[in-house]
Amino acid sequence: MRSAASKLGRVIWTVATDYGPIVVREQIEPDDEPGILELFAACDDWFEAVTGGPSGHGDVQGLFYSLPEGRSFEDKRLFTVRDGDKIVGLVDAVLGHPHRNAVAVGQFLVAPSHRGRGLGTAVASVLVGEARAAGLEEVTATAHDAWPAGQAFLRALGFAIGPVTEPAGNRATTSGEPAVRRATLSLGA
Repeated sequence: MRSAASKLGRVIWTVATDYGPIVVREQIEPDDEPGILELFAACDDWFEAVTGGPSGHGDVQGLFYSLPEGRSFEDKRLFTVRDGDKIVGLVDAVLGHPHRNAVAVGQFLVAPSHRGRGLGTAVASVLVGEARAAGLEEVTATAHDAWPAGQAFLRALGFAIGPVTEPAGNRATTSGEPAVRRATLSLGA
């Protein structure tokens, strides 16, 4: 299903999907900003649903600076999902949150052009497998009531969806954002 390679200090996975091989790359570079802005614009349906407004330049910058209390930049992991040279997905995660043996996923975006054919599931499976191999015990994510497809995706991956909670995670929130729920996946045996 995947192969991992390290290139210039970056971890790169090639994931087999219905679209053909997709590359998941850890670490975002300055040259990636136009592609991420394009992805964010394509995913404005998600931004509108969960934040009440469209994406903007600040959302890309926020990927680097938004961290939960007690976490540092060394804990941040940003992954791009690429179909050839085009960025078609992004995963934002923070190690050691909400506890030291967990990882919290803040955003898991897939371009509308690549939704509905298993790309998200294939990428999530690789990253969950990596978390398990690293000895982590739990993955958490936000499940937005305003984005039912996201909740269905998390349930299909085996996450339990909890009760409504305060907006949390590793990004700044705005007033009036819809309610969120914490989704939890145990990685235990």
